[in-house]
Amino acid sequence: MSDLLETSPALSSQDLIALEDRHGAHNYHPLEIVITRGEGVWVWDVEGNRYLDFLAAYSAVNQGHCHPRLVKRLTEQAQRLTLCSRAFRNDQLGQLCQEISALTGFERFLPMNSGAEAVETAVKLARKWGQTVKGVPAAQGEILVFDNNFHGRTTTIVGFSSSAQYREGFGPFAGGYRLLPFGDAGAVAKAMNERTIAVLVEPIQGEAGIVVPPAGYLSELRELTEKHNALLITDEIQSGLGRTGALFAYQHDGIRPDMVTLGKALSGGFYPVSGILADSALMNVFKPGDHGSTFGGNPLGAAVAREALKVLVEERMIENSAKLGAYALDRLRAIRSPHVQEVRGRGLWIGIELKVEAGGARRFCEQLATEGILCKETHTHVIRVSPPLVISRQELDWALDRFEKVLTRP
Repeated sequence: MSDLLETSPALSSQDLIALEDRHGAHNYHPLEIVITRGEGVWVWDVEGNRYLDFLAAYSAVNQGHCHPRLVKRLTEQAQRLTLCSRAFRNDQLGQLCQEISALTGFERFLPMNSGAEAVETAVKLARKWGQTVKGVPAAQGEILVFDNNFHGRTTTIVGFSSSAQYREGFGPFAGGYRLLPFGDAGAVAKAMNERTIAVLVEPIQGEAGIVVPPAGYLSELRELTEKHNALLITDEIQSGLGRTGALFAYQHDGIRPDMVTLGKALSGGFYPVSGILADSALMNVFKPGDHGSTFGGNPLGAAVAREALKVLVEERMIENSAKLGAYALDRLRAIRSPHVQEVRGRGLWIGIELKVEAGGARRFCEQLATEGILCKETHTHVIRVSPPLVISRQELDWALDRFEKVLTRP
């Protein structure tokens, strides 16, 4: 078998697509481009064509593709120690916890792997806090969530999605959630009661199409949760770590939640690392054996996450997102397109919503790909714009010129 692999001829994009379609699960509908290499904001397909990545793996590669500092740190740690499970301690986890605590202002960090695991962890902690601290009877605690939310794809999480496709065929679902309109603080005020243990919210909804709530919305949620002795949990897996021009998107509203979920850019796209942030009074509700993961907090992931956070801060990527994001919004809004309904966003996280009669966003993403820009549609009519935060003004202008070309076609 190894000889066969070593002597196999180079495969074309169509060969590789056919292999994936024949032997892989059909749970994605990607653009027909097969990427083989990446550097900074650029990626190359197997035929050698170059594209500017305007998706950044849904914020996982905020630091850019194959950042040399992360390559070096990953390689060094991989040659020393990759995994010992949490049955033993390792020399990277404690340093990651200390450094992320100093950066974010939260006292404790609990590491996991995927974003969905971080949300599941947050739900478990909220439920146990509701019973053991707030005193809500077992199985009666309620978590408030919002229309068009996207917190992951586990059966628990899709059970409180408002998307029919995410739910269809996957029940029965866990109870204990109430779905409310996003951006409507009045609806939250009416729904709060003595059984409400938490409000789980994306500060900006990503999968829904980069939907920014009204000014002051998060502040009102903070006031309501404090009034009713409930937790405010912000899901910053996509919006956090510089994407919106701040370390976390909730900071734009000047609030501090009780718990934060994070992932994606926490490893700069090198390794699955996620987790939750909270202060000691909340995090210490968990006791040994309550929760865990064989790979969560492993030395390889922890070492990469430590360097990913340093790169983000030291290379001023957050400030770059704020500056160039405002510039990109202005330029996109100035395009006189017959197809565009609205352009919205914050930092380098922008949604271009198209009119229904434009025929959907996918055809525009396919046209952009022919111009050397890779992005993806979401919710049928929205083009999602989220390049790596290392992008330069020159590279951004190059891309925006091509957006204007595609969006102004009849």
